[in-house]
Amino acid sequence: MSIDVLAFGAHPDDLELGCGGTIAKLVQQGYRVVLCELTRGEMGTRGSKAIRTREAKLAAEILGVVDRRNLELPDGNIEVSRKNILKLVTLIRELRPSLLLIPYGIERHPDHIHTHQLCKEAWYYSGLEKLKTKAHGIEQKRHRPHHYFEYLQWYEFEPSFIVDISDTFKIKMDAIRSHSSQFYNPKSKEPETKLSKPEFLEIIETRCRYYGSKIGVQYGEPVMSPFALGIENIFNIKIIQG
Repeated sequence: MSIDVLAFGAHPDDLELGCGGTIAKLVQQGYRVVLCELTRGEMGTRGSKAIRTREAKLAAEILGVVDRRNLELPDGNIEVSRKNILKLVTLIRELRPSLLLIPYGIERHPDHIHTHQLCKEAWYYSGLEKLKTKAHGIEQKRHRPHHYFEYLQWYEFEPSFIVDISDTFKIKMDAIRSHSSQFYNPKSKEPETKLSKPEFLEIIETRCRYYGSKIGVQYGEPVMSPFALGIENIFNIKIIQG
């Protein structure tokens, strides 16, 4: 299989919250996108492994992606190890994406930090000829995506660019709400978390409005690039006058 974008997250709902609008926009533009979580989110305060798996499947259908994978690493114990790096390398070489979406490296949740580290290392090592991996008993060919971009989760950063998600914001929020075990439900008897408070989804909308306002649109998602970015036409850039 050869796809355009492979998006990594530590837990179910990370991708929807961080870059769901961007993913939906890429799908609408005709790009083939695959999502991959490293864990099932089984250590989360609310929900269960089975529930979160069902919710993730529904969210993938809403976003319209080609596939959703899971590497079955233990939630709350994502180790930056050679074994785990090779799991990501094997997936990258199987799907052969042109670019990766990965979480920003400075985060409050250690799993997010470790996912960032694993993704960066796997991105590099996947291009090494002498690093051998197999899938289904067949030796894989090396493949390093051209680049990777980092999406925002909890801690903010100064974005390299902002994606206009005005036309896919509703899809993003529908995909988020499909993870219903995690968010506000007055009938739920599970313990409250930051995500389950009534105002949390309003915060997500406010953040998207804020970043959208920076480029003169209704909603936006910030993206960090560790690479220099080139453009063909400077008049295609959206700039807001101060």
